[in-house]
Amino acid sequence: MIPTTQQLNKLKDKYPAGSVVKLLAMDDLQAPPAGTIGIVTGVDDIGDILVDWETGSHLKLIYGQDKWEVIKWTASKKN
Repeated sequence: MIPTTQQLNKLKDKYPAGSVVKLLAMDDLQAPPAGTIGIVTGVDDIGDILVDWETGSHLKLIYGQDKWEVIKWTASKKN
């Protein structure tokens, strides 16, 4: 399901570039191990969260499917 413009803007506000995330679970054979740290680089047009993982991987987080936690917000995060 493609998010509405309003939903997409909320995701971009919630996960601004530069935020630090920790992977809890990802259902993908190429996924980094749970506990891997990554830096959010943006949110794409279908609402996936783009991440540069410390392992060198660039797999996206899928909102509503993958599990992660934010361990550091950037100063640009809006509430």
